[in-house]
Amino acid sequence: MKSPIPWIGGKSQLKSKIIKSFPPTESYNRFIDVFGGGGSILFAKGKHADLEIYNDANSDLVNFFRCLKYHSDELKKEIKYYLNSREMFLDCRERISVTGFTDIQRAAMFYVLVKTGFGASLRTFGCNKKRLNTDNFADIEARLDGVVIENKDFEDLIKVYDREKALFYCDPPYHKTERHYTVKFTEDDHERLCRVLHQIKGRFVLSYNDDKYVRDLYKDYNIQAVTRNNSLSSGDFKEVIITNF
Repeated sequence: MKSPIPWIGGKSQLKSKIIKSFPPTESYNRFIDVFGGGGSILFAKGKHADLEIYNDANSDLVNFFRCLKYHSDELKKEIKYYLNSREMFLDCRERISVTGFTDIQRAAMFYVLVKTGFGASLRTFGCNKKRLNTDNFADIEARLDGVVIENKDFEDLIKVYDREKALFYCDPPYHKTERHYTVKFTEDDHERLCRVLHQIKGRFVLSYNDDKYVRDLYKDYNIQAVTRNNSLSSGDFKEVIITNF
């Protein structure tokens, strides 16, 4: 199943390699998607574990998935009044942060921004012919049944859900690309994430850009180099998958 939205740093191209790096399914009974984003890894399987947690620090993103889970029909009705146009994109960009709108209205505006914006940036109109397609919303609603949706800081989330049979998938903002994300992520946050993952009882799979700083932080762990097509320019983009097992 594909994610219903594009997202900055999304893992649609790498999801098969990432899933292959997971430990045997019988070795974990809870799956925690710490930086959930567009949910490419969550949606890559019908079910990862008995307990599944999707988390992201972006409240608009989390609100969108919560509305998909609980109010997909109402969300579809709200979206049908929008068109793929610059005027509506700019209008949604201005209104989404204004108080007074319902969660469903905010989720619809977010969907318009992420679907019609350039590179899912939510800042610039994309000038593309993408249709505001909601045909897969029922399937996404069914997939989210039983998934716990959180909006926590990553350190708090990891400490809450850490167990010996927990599997954490982490896809933080990549080093030196943090400016592309709405929610601030600093170098201190990169180091804080590293410290937290060093202390967990469970297992982790971590996606990052192939960067000396990242390799130095996680030099004690298994680092696998991978590549994918660069969707915003020509050539390949070098990444790493890091595990503690």
